[in-house]
Amino acid sequence: MKTKVLRMLKEADGYLSGQELCGRLHVSRTAVWKVVKQLEEEGYEIEAVRNRGYCLKRAADILSRAELESGMQTEWAGRNVLYFDETDSTNTEAKRAAEAGAPHGTLAVADYQTMGKGRRGRNWTSPRGVGIWMSILIRPALHPSCASMLTLVAALAVADGIKRICGLDSRIKWPNDVVINGKKVCGILTEMSTELECINYVVTGIGINANIESFPEEIRDVAASLYLETGKRVKRSRLIGAVMEAYEGYYSRFMERGDMSGLLDAYNGLLANRDNAVRVLDPEDEYTGTALGIDPMGRLLVRTDDGFIRSVLSGEVSVRGIYGYV
Repeated sequence: MKTKVLRMLKEADGYLSGQELCGRLHVSRTAVWKVVKQLEEEGYEIEAVRNRGYCLKRAADILSRAELESGMQTEWAGRNVLYFDETDSTNTEAKRAAEAGAPHGTLAVADYQTMGKGRRGRNWTSPRGVGIWMSILIRPALHPSCASMLTLVAALAVADGIKRICGLDSRIKWPNDVVINGKKVCGILTEMSTELECINYVVTGIGINANIESFPEEIRDVAASLYLETGKRVKRSRLIGAVMEAYEGYYSRFMERGDMSGLLDAYNGLLANRDNAVRVLDPEDEYTGTALGIDPMGRLLVRTDDGFIRSVLSGEVSVRGIYGYV
């Protein structure tokens, strides 16, 4: 009921009477009053005026299941929310939920992760109260070889959400980072469970540096946050909702063909590596060249220094800018 009350208060144009709340929810005035008190304890500023009702005056940067669900404007992405004040990893939580039968589109969100995951087994620092640490569970009818492209789909959604909520133009560093002014603001990690030639489920983890005020000296030159770029704190629940809305649209377009062919222009238009000199760090064959864009299978096309065009698969391969992180 908390989610419903919060959604109604957010959607109300001014005050919402207790009688209307009771009637729409089919509960007593006492039940409504108790929910309002719970919301106030969580940090919402709600004004109660006799004969007028309740008015949501201000909502701090609160993360909770009710907050996330009440602002979600999607059909399936993020409609089932799993929220954790603290957990080991939202990717791990989403995989646990998948094994227990959680539906397509389930979203796991945490305020703090103790064992956040990065690409190639690295740890992802996940401080409390300042970041967006979330993972979406999907059950696509795809061949396992196509799953890596879902990282690219998520990157498009993150860039879209950041633009909508923060007004910032971000770029995508292939395959799994979103950058602003050449610095990483978001990392994405996709994991999957397969059986023979089919996918049981895919979990895509998204970590966004939202309101982080400073970074350790060793990563200060390559890491950014939305707060540092704008000087303003972002309300994390709004950004999560915007990313999920964008994800739902991009995912639908991706699934129409099962590859990136319908999203090539959108992705290549945001590709930070495009037309830049890059170094491909393949364990078996390191080389340099110029990034041209991606192909329909999400592979990065690189024109090598000797004039050949090579397709780079993600996975164990990393791509770095020759003159910097991008």
